Amino acid sequence: MSDEKKLAIIATKGTLDWGYPPFILASTAAALGYEVEIFFTFYGLQLLKKKIDVKVSPLGNPGMPMPMGMDKWFPTLFTALPGMEAMMTSMMKAKMKSKGVASLEDLRELCQEADVKMVACQMTVDLFDMNPSDFIDGIEFGGAATFFEFAGDSDITLFV
Repeated sequence: MSDEKKLAIIATKGTLDWGYPPFILASTAAALGYEVEIFFTFYGLQLLKKKIDVKVSPLGNPGMPMPMGMDKWFPTLFTALPGMEAMMTSMMKAKMKSKGVASLEDLRELCQEADVKMVACQMTVDLFDMNPSDFIDGIEFGGAATFFEFAGDSDITLFV
């Protein structure tokens, strides 16, 4: 048995804001010497596509800071108006860029360079009729049993 620490992550979300935690945690753990595996399932599979096209939605996200104090005066219902999701996504990307936050693509590439194992849930790929050729190279396809083989021996398992 190896003395190397292991981190297992389950990534289930496919939005801009929820795309960051699995890649940040995985790349940081890998830099600290952990062996890391991320199991992408359901909407988290969007993060493995060659072209990441994810958005952020203020709808149903009351903790999201809004520009100009909009979270204090802008009715939540109005965040469902057409164009709000695109506007908020654009604003979030601009804010991240201005603060020097790496893109999801850059973080994913960092994970690949650090040998983070990325597994796409085969059941979900089949369920949503996804084409495996739409995904980046270097990932594996597997089911829950594949994840448990790794997670069963992990020191830390996170569901994000």
